[in-house]
Amino acid sequence: MKRTPQSLLAAVTALAAITGVAALTAPGAPEGDTAAKAPARMPVERSVLLCPSVGTSEAAGTLYTSFTPTPPGTPGTSGTPGTSGTPGTSGGPSGRPTGTAELRPAGAPVPAPEGTGKQPKPRRSGTGGADGGTRDGSPGAGPAPVLAVEKPGAPVAVRAGRGEAPALVGTATAALAPGWTAQQTTVLPNGPARGLLGTTCTRPDTGFWFPGVSTARGRQDYLHLTNPDDTPAVADIEIYGRDGKAPSSMPDGIPIPAGTGIPVLLSTVTPAELADATLRVTIRTGRVGAVVRAAEDTFGSDWLAASAEASADAVLPGIPADAGSVRLVVFAPGESDAELKVRLAGPGGTIVPFGHETVQVKAGTTTSVELKGVTRGEAGSLLLDPAETDRPTPVVAALRVVRGTGTAREVAYIPATGPVGDRASTADNRSTGTTLTLTAPTAAARVRVTVSPPGTKGAAPAVRMYSVAAGTTLAVAPTAPGEPKGSYALTVETLSGGPVHAARILAPPLGRVRMFTIQTISDDRATVPVPEAERDLSVSDD
Repeated sequence: MKRTPQSLLAAVTALAAITGVAALTAPGAPEGDTAAKAPARMPVERSVLLCPSVGTSEAAGTLYTSFTPTPPGTPGTSGTPGTSGTPGTSGGPSGRPTGTAELRPAGAPVPAPEGTGKQPKPRRSGTGGADGGTRDGSPGAGPAPVLAVEKPGAPVAVRAGRGEAPALVGTATAALAPGWTAQQTTVLPNGPARGLLGTTCTRPDTGFWFPGVSTARGRQDYLHLTNPDDTPAVADIEIYGRDGKAPSSMPDGIPIPAGTGIPVLLSTVTPAELADATLRVTIRTGRVGAVVRAAEDTFGSDWLAASAEASADAVLPGIPADAGSVRLVVFAPGESDAELKVRLAGPGGTIVPFGHETVQVKAGTTTSVELKGVTRGEAGSLLLDPAETDRPTPVVAALRVVRGTGTAREVAYIPATGPVGDRASTADNRSTGTTLTLTAPTAAARVRVTVSPPGTKGAAPAVRMYSVAAGTTLAVAPTAPGEPKGSYALTVETLSGGPVHAARILAPPLGRVRMFTIQTISDDRATVPVPEAERDLSVSDD
């Protein structure tokens, strides 16, 4: 049917009138207010964590711990947490579904998000397929979760059997997703790689820096890559020593099959023997979790986590008071050389290590500096700043820390880390041997620390306030309510003032070797910015 010009004109006029009325009556839009609103921050709905494989040593014992902090503004919870099975979904503190938070062996099926009605898709497995025998006996269901959190505010712990510590893929949804964290702690009592190995399970990403690795004799460093997705990933690996990029034996990249975790011995990546080096991992396809297990003859072993993104300044918190040796490893990834001021923030303020006031780092190379005795018997944090403020050069950095003497020495690593931000948590803290360090590098800050006990006796969380002076490090030994025998969780919140950087030192009594491990604590990314969306009825012709 043909339309007359008059009817077409009438239709256009009516549409314009309707559009004008809608624009004038849009809800929440004050008259004359045309400025863009800042996006609101909303809790994340899904979190993914990846734990590396510990190996198959029958002597090793591994404890997995997991925790989701209670949402801000809601009362703390107590009660008895579960260790396996499916968490409830009746509702969280603010009416949100509780959701799930589970760690499963890599390759196991991942439950579909609640309410989708979709069946989980099995993964290919590097540790025994998800299609084979099941722990719960149901055909095709895959292995049961290694660990599951039931509700926010209640830490959960489970001990793996000897030699049963495969790579794990964790997923948290709904109210259990914001701030969800997991810790993997292994005790290896004897052998050349003996030690207390601790690492926070990592989020998948596409790029990582690891200053402090080595391919020298007497050292065995393994890069552990875990692919959580249903498609293969490919990682490119580069190693940089004091003379720049080392020749590579793997120029075509390393494939990581879907849903698997693989270890890569760094001495097979390059023929060069490098005592102090920096590892660069770039994910060409997909996304992975990455962490390095470093083992040294006579010094033991520990996990080395990735450094924070390259920055002109860096904070490395958590140096123990009795550290016998502290080695700084720095890499300048850009095209400019870096000159950095070196300071130690201790309980009374900052000091400059004698003979190491500055450190020079050539572009594209790794530099190491031995800072033996730098702590002077007090816990501290290392601060790196540009020597010339008008010429800032981004760097990545890490510390190798040794405690003990002779054959009873033990090693741990501290990467540069970002601030706590609004909130950050760490799991697996013990009633004996836990030290929390808080550092305010630029301005004084006020901090709230919440201690969440296991909940087996119904104890409520304990809350303490701390003031951290500018340029200092405060070391505290948290006390959990009821003195629980199990591990508890710590949540750190910045209430006011400047940025705060934190780390947890875990050194339980484990025999004549003074075993210890250090994990930095940074923003848990519990919220994401969500811009406000409005209906736009305008019509434009280009």
